[in-house]
Amino acid sequence: MMIPSATVAIFLLTSAALAAAPGPDNIFVLTQSALHGRKAGIVITIGLCTGLLAHTLLVAIGVGAILQASALAISTLKVIGAAYLIYLALLAIRTIPIEHGNNEMPAVGYSDLYSRGIIMNLTNPKIAIFFLAFLPQFTNAEYSLAIPLQIMILGGLFIIMAFFVFTAIACGASLIGKWLTQNILAQRSINYMAALIYCGLALNIVLT
Repeated sequence: MMIPSATVAIFLLTSAALAAAPGPDNIFVLTQSALHGRKAGIVITIGLCTGLLAHTLLVAIGVGAILQASALAISTLKVIGAAYLIYLALLAIRTIPIEHGNNEMPAVGYSDLYSRGIIMNLTNPKIAIFFLAFLPQFTNAEYSLAIPLQIMILGGLFIIMAFFVFTAIACGASLIGKWLTQNILAQRSINYMAALIYCGLALNIVLT
């Protein structure tokens, strides 16, 4: 049989709650949407979801198990992920405030925002381990679908829920965008706050 509807419903509810929990991804969407508008947040969201798709593929083909078993691989991902968060923190500090401009136009191109979303997601080893631990819990060898295919379906459902949650965050944060373009001090405060959060997340990745 296929994956039971009750299992899918529980999985979707759990996925929505996990996507909404504070973390590097949705914090990045929140801060960038507040500063640059809804479209920028949605582009970042698409990038993050692309990274989630890669994590799903890795777990489905078993690479995730290799990462979990290899201390060197995890340590390498931690260093890369932490370094990228520090890089984003420096960018946040150096960002020039927008003065009464169109808050729908980001200071960087949409392609750059998309790639940032992918890199941030892929360099977070917690997501790889989380997917490896989370997705298989909802699979069953007795179902008619092969385990890898079940993982791909579940990963796809998680990505859909994450997209809706992150998009909602982007839309909500963008509502204060007009006010931000009229308040240089507020923009600088958010940039410094974002930099502090990124540094904290980098430290958390390294120490966890």
